[in-house]
Amino acid sequence: MSLRGKTLFITGASRGIGLAIGLRAARDGANVAIIAKTSEPNPKLPGTIFTAAKEIEAAGGKALPVMTDIRFEEQVAAAVAKTVETFGGIDIVVNNASAISLTGTEMTDMKRYDLMHGINTRGTFLVSKLCIPHLKKAANPHVLNLSPPLNMETRWFAPHTAYTMAKFGMSMCVLGMAGEYKSAGIAFNALWPRTTIATSAIKNLLGGDQVMKGSRKPEIIADAAYVIFNRPSKECTGNFFVDDEVLASTGKTDLSEYAMDPSAKLLPDFFV
Repeated sequence: MSLRGKTLFITGASRGIGLAIGLRAARDGANVAIIAKTSEPNPKLPGTIFTAAKEIEAAGGKALPVMTDIRFEEQVAAAVAKTVETFGGIDIVVNNASAISLTGTEMTDMKRYDLMHGINTRGTFLVSKLCIPHLKKAANPHVLNLSPPLNMETRWFAPHTAYTMAKFGMSMCVLGMAGEYKSAGIAFNALWPRTTIATSAIKNLLGGDQVMKGSRKPEIIADAAYVIFNRPSKECTGNFFVDDEVLASTGKTDLSEYAMDPSAKLLPDFFV
């Protein structure tokens, strides 16, 4: 398996899961377009598109940092054009950028609602839409959304209806586009973690260091994504993957290397 020479267009790639996926591909010598808003350092959110680019290149890949707010069509169009101009095409799209607010209905202000839906659902749809013409020209095109299985159960909606709707919107893009572009040979899949993943969002929103101890490293998502990208796109589409199941399909069942604290009890993520 190898992604050498492949071009990945990754949203939210300045840190966390997006960066981890980029780094895994970079080790093969892939090209990575780092699509994110952060160009200046933030004490609560370490990493910028420029620090990510340095890490990608240090890992053996070629990086293109593009400051982009995926809520705006003209910015996404410019980022896609710049990526194609720089690397000659797009082989893989990772819709990772996401906004989160774990609030009940009355506590969710509409500005936050609009942000979540603008980035998660609309942003995923927009990025996919503008990349599809280039993916049609790729040899083994994949689109991967970091979104959950579509478990339509009250327990996943009741605590945070707005957030669940926004994340499930990303998954609905998988469901629809996998069918729409099956004949074109473009794979659309979703990937979600079994446990919480140690990212800045988890640390800031779910309780700090204690939650981080019970989480796995972003590298587990990156390794699972790598497996998916190397599968034939015509045979691997419309799936709602969970990270440990993807790795188990390759024979990897010892996941201790991904634990932030091997002595801590792993915390389950939402939606699984």
